[in-house]
Amino acid sequence: MLQRNGHGVHTSANGMTYIGTWKNDKMNGTGRLEHPSGAVYEGEFKDNMFHGAGTYTFPSGAKYIGPFNENKMEGEGDFIDENGVVWTGTFSGSAAVGLKQKLRM
Repeated sequence: MLQRNGHGVHTSANGMTYIGTWKNDKMNGTGRLEHPSGAVYEGEFKDNMFHGAGTYTFPSGAKYIGPFNENKMEGEGDFIDENGVVWTGTFSGSAAVGLKQKLRM
């Protein structure tokens, strides 16, 4: 059986493109995953999941920059909304308790 290992590019039938490193036929290491919706994840992968430090850009242009744990936003991170306003706080999945606007000095 053929297994992907090393650096490469893969485009799926549904239009997703992954550019990055593979190990044991899974996205592992660092890479960039582009979704047809316009969403983009750039960062660390573990066994096909967003895992480690990364940046997720939503189709709206909003962005999350911070740690991921098995595809979920988890830990201290920043969220930049569509208007460019930066919010910082602790993220846990889709919840962000105590999110505060980051002030520009």
